[in-house]
Amino acid sequence: MALPELGQEKGYLSESVFTFIFISFLLWSFHPFIYHSKRFYTVLLWRRVLAFLVASQFLRIITFYSTQLPGPNYHCREGSKLATLPPPNSALEVLLINFPRGVLFGCGDLIFSSHMIFTLVFVRTYHKYGSNRLIKLLAWLMAIIQSLLIIASRKHYTVDVVVAWYTVNLVVFFVDKKLPEMPDRTNGLSLLPVSSKDKDGWMKEELQLHKLDSRMRDEVHKLLNGNTVDPTDRRQRVQMNGKHGEDMNHAVSDATPNGT
Repeated sequence: MALPELGQEKGYLSESVFTFIFISFLLWSFHPFIYHSKRFYTVLLWRRVLAFLVASQFLRIITFYSTQLPGPNYHCREGSKLATLPPPNSALEVLLINFPRGVLFGCGDLIFSSHMIFTLVFVRTYHKYGSNRLIKLLAWLMAIIQSLLIIASRKHYTVDVVVAWYTVNLVVFFVDKKLPEMPDRTNGLSLLPVSSKDKDGWMKEELQLHKLDSRMRDEVHKLLNGNTVDPTDRRQRVQMNGKHGEDMNHAVSDATPNGT
């Protein structure tokens, strides 16, 4: 069953949904600078996002250069003035694809959808690091709507969207395993992400520092109470002082008759 066409006059709907998703994710990723609830570091979050985007776009470049399909969009159809591009006048125009006309009215970069790359990366990132379950469900729903609108606007074939769905999810899955896990900012952990081995060493070091800190608190408490020695040492000193006193008393008693 084919999706109904939206027509050229409603082609803006898919772009509007994509713009909303992009701006919403951008604002959410920078919210730690505004609100007190800070669950992640924005720099570390965007490092992961850019890694996902770069890997996905690299695969996309390989696929659309190796597979050329006739463009499904209205300006790519026979008879349209925008169906063909003028011959390039220099090598720079070849590299830039006649920017911006080649970007806005291009007909060859199809497999797979770049809009779906950004959408799925943003949705998956919020699904993992976001906190609102309702927004997570809404984000996935908007990703599905975005997919249908792209196809209905004839900006991509169905295969372009389907390939984007499983390729981007696989890229995020494997790249995410290679990157160190982001620290939870609510626990006050280190700014930089650490591996499991470093994390174990860090936890042992923290435990030792905690024990040392408790010992220092005990020593300070003893100093404040005038008790600078352990109770066992204090009992030994009391016993030694008592014995020394008895010896002195015996010596005085022995010396008294001789003096009289």
